[in-house]
Amino acid sequence: MRNTERHSVKENNSLWQIYKTVSFWKVVKNFIVIQVARYTPFLRMKNWLYRVFLRMKVGKNTAFALMVMPDIMFPEKITVGNNSVIGYNTTILAHEYLIKEYRLGEVRIGDEVMIGANSTILPGVTIGDGAIVSAGTLVHKDVPAGAFVGGNPMKLIYTKEEMEKRQQAPLPDDSQ
Repeated sequence: MRNTERHSVKENNSLWQIYKTVSFWKVVKNFIVIQVARYTPFLRMKNWLYRVFLRMKVGKNTAFALMVMPDIMFPEKITVGNNSVIGYNTTILAHEYLIKEYRLGEVRIGDEVMIGANSTILPGVTIGDGAIVSAGTLVHKDVPAGAFVGGNPMKLIYTKEEMEKRQQAPLPDDSQ
C-alpha cells in the first residue's frame, strides 16, 4: 500500500480546486525550472536546479536523463539517493488529484537505483537501494532493496537474492 495523505474535497473535483491546495506562483516557478532541466544535457546543472529551486533532495552523482518530469506541484516531497539513474521521460509524482479527494505522498528513491525509460512513479512509494525498475513500469507500490521489477501492473521479476545469484553466474562465451 502506498503511503499517502488523503484530503477530501467538496463540490467540484479536486483538480478544479488546485490553487486551494498549492500556490499558483509556485506552480509557475516549478514549471519553468522543470522545463529548463528537462532539456539541459548538463547533469550537475539539473541536480542544482532541482535542489535549489524545487527543494528536492538529490544525492551525489545521481543522473536524471533527458525529459524526466518531477512532480510540478510538490517536488519537495521527492528524495533520490546517491548514484542513481532516472531514465528518459520518467514521471515522478508526489500528488494525485481525484474526483472526491487529492492525495500527497513522499517519493523515496534509494542509492544506486536504476529506473528505466518511460516509467511512472506514483506518490507514497519507496524504491529501495540497488533496485532496478524496468522501462515502462508503473511503480504503484514499494520496491524492495535490490529487487528487479517491471510491467504494468508492476510485478517482482527477481528478488535481491536472485539478482545476486544472476550477477555471479559466468557470462556466455561469445568468442566462438
